[in-house]
This record gives sequence, structure tokens and C-alpha cells, in this order.
Amino acid sequence: MTRATDPAALSLAEASALIARRALSPVELVRAVLARIAARDGALHAHITVLEEPALVAARAAEAAIMAGGPRSPLHGIPYGLKDNYATAGIRTTAASRARWAHVPATDATLHARLQAAGGILIGKHNTWEYGTGMGELQEDLPVPPPRNAWNPDYYTAGSSNGTGVAVAAGFCALGLGSDTGGSVRVPAAVHGLHGLKPTYGRLSRAGILPNAYTLDVAGPLTRRAKDAALAMNVLAGRDPLDPTSLDAPVPDFAARIEDGVVGLTIGVLRRFHERDYAADPEVVGAFENAVMVLRDLGARLVEVDVPWAVQEWRDCMRPISSAEALSIHGPDVRERFALMGSALQGKFLGAMAVTGAEYVTAQRWRRQMAEAMDAVVRPCDAVLMPCVMTRVPRWAEGEARFREFMMASATCVLNVSGHPASSICAGFDSAGLPLSLQLVSRHLEEATLLRVAHAFEEATGFWRKLPCA
Repeated sequence: MTRATDPAALSLAEASALIARRALSPVELVRAVLARIAARDGALHAHITVLEEPALVAARAAEAAIMAGGPRSPLHGIPYGLKDNYATAGIRTTAASRARWAHVPATDATLHARLQAAGGILIGKHNTWEYGTGMGELQEDLPVPPPRNAWNPDYYTAGSSNGTGVAVAAGFCALGLGSDTGGSVRVPAAVHGLHGLKPTYGRLSRAGILPNAYTLDVAGPLTRRAKDAALAMNVLAGRDPLDPTSLDAPVPDFAARIEDGVVGLTIGVLRRFHERDYAADPEVVGAFENAVMVLRDLGARLVEVDVPWAVQEWRDCMRPISSAEALSIHGPDVRERFALMGSALQGKFLGAMAVTGAEYVTAQRWRRQMAEAMDAVVRPCDAVLMPCVMTRVPRWAEGEARFREFMMASATCVLNVSGHPASSICAGFDSAGLPLSLQLVSRHLEEATLLRVAHAFEEATGFWRKLPCA
């Protein structure tokens, strides 16, 4: 199917423009995505809960409101999905765990409430690694099967926002919201050829999202392209009194200058992670070098930059912080519901019990040094180009050791440690037809510039336009 014949194949921005012109009905759009879910999700397992009837009711209401007075926002009538660690009042929020299988929140996560207020239509709750955490384990002992890759079910999906990555790529929704502690938005987006945005720490509210690590967690959108993410960020961003970590900072129009291109912008090129720290796959390296040439040809000024720590050292810094904070958050569940948890989550919590207070404090002190070093690299640039994942997507048959290697061979955790905004974007396709990726980084709170650079690259290459087979 193509965008011309199947509304579910439209990007958020494309669907929004058609709805605004009254050339596409929200009912038509929602019926199309529900038909895709019915046809494909039995094999892909992207959802834990599908809200077919409520979505159709909301679509009819959106259609009537838009016909009467026009859309209230660019997201009015747009179908979206949520990783199943986002609280949804009256709708169960399971985090893919038997320990929370019957949990029905009384209130909505703030970001869900903002999408509802903008006229978005919730299609369903997405499958995830248990509690939204993991290191690449199979996690086959959960109440639902693990999601399968939308491009080819024989391949890995990564995590932990794996169901969200599958859903957006497969056309089950135009927008998905995930959470990212060490790469859990960006790596599933990379696997599926999507734009996965981890905003600046504190830019988006985390109220109502099951936490994993207080000082690392960031909520973020998964979309087809940067322009979609910009429209979503215009609705999602802003101070939330329910989240003490959310920033009281001006919220720009993230889409206002997205078409301005990169002429005259300075873009740093950070190679150490895939040239000195990890033996990256040649196809990944080739896609990275192609991106450098594309940005140079578009008029950007490219400069070489470096940081003093290897990618594994960033991960070593993050791990005790993430482990200790997760145990602090979920201690009551560990004491009361441990037997209901899957083996991977049990193993994480047991390992976290060995982290000492001294190790946690040392990691946080180390983190401050690392964050300052990364800021020194990013600050002189409008954006920095670096790798996202450094190997090709593995097959399911390759097993858990290969999955762990794939997750560890990524440079995403660097930006959780430093707090900078970062996006994974599609950089082409490998010899098996699976997406390749790269990562763009910008200064704190300059997501608009990041999205502008990403949009210029996406439009120049057109990689985002390629869809998984229907």
C-alpha cells in the first residue's frame, strides 16, 4: 500500500494537512489503522490493549468538530498509541508484567492528557519490556509474546519501547509515545527506520509514566519523521507542576523553522564511538559517512569533535545509577510481587541489591564530569552527528547473546548521562533490507534546531518514505 491509497501509511504531518483541508476524515483514518492492526498485529504483537470502539467514538466526535469549526490543533483526529507504562484513567496499564496485569489507573499521564486535549485519538497501549526495562534479554516469560519487527518478523525489535516502534512502523498509529532511560526510544526507532526523539532531560513531563530511573528517564515521541515529532512536541512540551523535574523553560514553536535547512550551520562529527570504541559494521559506517556527505552538500559546516570517554565507560557510569534508582522506586513491588515478575526483571532487581551507596555516589560524580565534557563538545555546534546503533539488526534466531551485543553496541546512553536532546533517524537500509540509523544531538533545550537538521537530512535522502511491506 502507498500513502495515496492507504491513510494508515500517512505520516502525522501528511494526515494532519489532509484533515485540516477536510480531504481526510478522522473516521476514515482510524478505520484504516484499525484494519491494519486486525490484519497484522496477530503476528507482530505490538499491542497489549487495542481500544477499537473508544477510538471510533473519538474519531466521529473529531470529524464533527472539525467539520463545524476546523481542527483545534495539528493533532486533532490523529491516531496515537502509548507504551503501556503510561497511565490511562480507566484503562489498564500493565507494563507487560503479571505484577501489574490488573492495574487500572484513576488518572492520566500528563502527556496523554495533553494529547487528548489537542484532539488526538488513543488507539491502544503498546507492548514493552517488563516495567520498561532490560538489557536485551528475550523476556519470553511475560504474559504477552515479545513484539516482532514490522519490517521482517524474523528480526529483532530492540527495546524497551519495542511495541511502540513496531506500531508506528507498521502503520498502527501516526504517533507513539515511549520512554527512554538509556536508549529505549531511540533504539527501537532505529531498528524500524523511524525518528525517535529523546528531548532534553526535563523538557517533557514524566508524571503518570511508570518510572525506571529518576535522574535518567525521559519521555519521547516515535514518528515517521522529524516534522511529525515537531508537531507532537508543540503539544507535549511545557512545565508540569505534577513533575518536579519538568523544566520551567520557554516552549518554542518546534515546527516554525523546520524548513530552514542547514546552510551555515556548524555540525560536529563524533567518530570515536564507532571507530575506536567498537568495531562497527561496515554498512553502518558507510551510512554514517554518507550522512556526513549529505549534510556537507546541503551547506552545513562539518567539524571533527571528540570526547574523552569510551562508550562503555558511559554505560558503566549509567548502570549503577539506573539499577539503584530502579530498586528505590520499585522496592515495594520487589517485596510483594517478586514471584510474578519475569526472570529478566527479577535478575535486574537482584543485581541492583549489590550496588552500594558509595558506588551510586561515585557514578553520579563521574556523571557530572562526563556531562560537562559532552556539553563542551556540543555547545560550539548547532548539532553533532554520532552513531546510534553500531551493528545491523540481528535475527531472532541469533539469540539473546546477540541481542545483548546489539543493545550494548549503541551510543544512546551517552545522552541520557549528559541530558542533551538526541534523535535517532533513518540513515538508509542494509543488504537485508533492514533500516540503518544515525544519531543527532543538540544543545540543551534546542530540540527545534535538532529537528531542523534532521528534517533537512530526511528530505534530502527520502529514507523515511520507505515503508515496511503491507
